[in-house]
Amino acid sequence: MTIGNGVTTIGGSAFSGCSSLTSVTIPDSVNTIGEWAFSHCSSLTSVVIPDSVTSIGEGAFNNCSKLTSVTIPNSVTSIGRNAFYHCSRLGTVTIGSGVTKIDKFAFWACAAFSQYNSSVTFKDTSTWYRTSSSDYTGGTVVDVTDTHKNANNLSDSNNDSYYWYKTE
Repeated sequence: MTIGNGVTTIGGSAFSGCSSLTSVTIPDSVNTIGEWAFSHCSSLTSVVIPDSVTSIGEGAFNNCSKLTSVTIPNSVTSIGRNAFYHCSRLGTVTIGSGVTKIDKFAFWACAAFSQYNSSVTFKDTSTWYRTSSSDYTGGTVVDVTDTHKNANNLSDSNNDSYYWYKTE
């Protein structure tokens, strides 16, 4: 499915539960993917997120169990809580250099992350932190140069209460 040009926001729950939706192309006019916009789209295997998008809302792709890879463009600054929660086949993620905040549970329970060939690549390997503070302060420095370790760290239930953020 291709969303028409001129759409600026994909609203909350706009396509939630569309079990026959297999792919979606989002136009350059969209700047926000709202909360739960594509949640429970159980057949969704492919999504193209354009450089115009600046935020991915809470639960936006929650439980898209057939989604295997996603590239978060450089324009995105934040990834909401549960954004890709329980995307069980999601094994390859590229996180754009503009992302400064990843809310807790964003990639939790992505079972494919535990496989050896899974990877999460951060385009910007500046200093990243994990913190339990919702105001994104303090915390522990995280080395994000190992793509497989990143996948494990982001999906591991031991890390489920952490927010991730980077400093400029």
